[in-house]
Amino acid sequence: MAELKPDISGKRLSQSDYAVNFDDVHPPLDPHEALVESDRCYFCHDAPCVQACPTSIDIPMFIRQIQAGHPKSAAKTIFDQNIFGGMCARVCPTETLCEEACVREEAEGKPVKIGLLQRYATDALMAEGGHPYERAKPTGRKVAVVGAGPAGLSCAHRLAMHGHEVTVFEAREKSGGLNEYGIASYKSTHDFAQKEVDYILGIGGITVHHGKALGKGLTLDALKADYDAVFLAIGLQGVNALGADGDEASGVEDAVDYIAELRQAKDLSALPVGRRVVVIGGGMTAIDVAVQTKLLGAEDVTILYRRGPDQMKASKYEQHLAQTKGVKIKHWVSPKRVIAANGKAVGLTCEYTREAAGRLSGTGETFDIPADMIFKAIGQTYVDVAGGKLALEGGRIKVDGEKRTSLPGVWAGGDCVAGGKDLTVASVDDGRRAAESIHQALSA
Repeated sequence: MAELKPDISGKRLSQSDYAVNFDDVHPPLDPHEALVESDRCYFCHDAPCVQACPTSIDIPMFIRQIQAGHPKSAAKTIFDQNIFGGMCARVCPTETLCEEACVREEAEGKPVKIGLLQRYATDALMAEGGHPYERAKPTGRKVAVVGAGPAGLSCAHRLAMHGHEVTVFEAREKSGGLNEYGIASYKSTHDFAQKEVDYILGIGGITVHHGKALGKGLTLDALKADYDAVFLAIGLQGVNALGADGDEASGVEDAVDYIAELRQAKDLSALPVGRRVVVIGGGMTAIDVAVQTKLLGAEDVTILYRRGPDQMKASKYEQHLAQTKGVKIKHWVSPKRVIAANGKAVGLTCEYTREAAGRLSGTGETFDIPADMIFKAIGQTYVDVAGGKLALEGGRIKVDGEKRTSLPGVWAGGDCVAGGKDLTVASVDDGRRAAESIHQALSA
């Protein structure tokens, strides 16, 4: 490889370019568009879209309510099952869930735009202010929720509805979890994540303490002693190792941390970004960091994935979105060694891979790719901050169908539990299910 010098800096674009690049990737429907789109729904009696929705929203019902000119009633139908319906309308991979199951998709290859219709309805009700739910009579029972992400706040909201007092402990400075810190900025604009948190907390009966983390001042024993029930929604704190020599070089970064920094940036031009960016991974995080670095002004952005396009966790739609933004995706490639100059990354040696009988292996053939910024987007891992008190399965917390853990009085949900789908909508469903189970237990 020819001698290269790392070039990582900010201010690559004009302020107007940043504003355009990070504007809403899916502009909302106007009232006329919503009526036209809602009229495309067949209102199927067996509703395959509902079966495909992790939160089982009555999709035909809310679309019919929009068609009848009642978007706020439609929002209530959505919120009954998914209090994070506004964010899920923006970030949920509808193309592989409800819209993929849509009869229009089967017949025409053009599904009803369920996600955009959901956003239209929820935005209408949230803009009105107030809160669509009232708390039940206070029960006198107290529940601790650890983690103020989608699972934790979904659980807290449903428990508050039932009249329980809820205390939420959150490690970060803001609530929202990955909705606040991990979603691509062009999917959630204008501080929507915090507006949604405020909307959810508007029901009352929920107190949030920031800067409080399990294993760092909070213990499971103390929470069990002080509260009638505990719900853990602590996410994934660990990061998988890159597995390439020299990955300690400057310029090799964790994609999750970079996205969090970008999400909190007041001035996008101040963010450092390389000219030549390489992202290793095949999931949504890989797509999000690749697209955003391109929008920040990186000249060349390449995603490297060790298998083929059909095995990438990122949907075909997201892969296409990345490519339309100028991101290259190179499949059947694995990183071997970070090439560094004076301790700073300038490239990456990669090996071609192949799959035989379900097993992945290297071919022995290598190549070098220039890179002054290398992002690890190869997944996160659960860190046992509960002191070994909970049974694990597959490296995450083991739960039953009601999200109960092996420890009586403790429930868990979201990304930290075994079998999770690592989707916002699935975490919301975990929180709601756990809340109903907790309420039943406290009411016995």
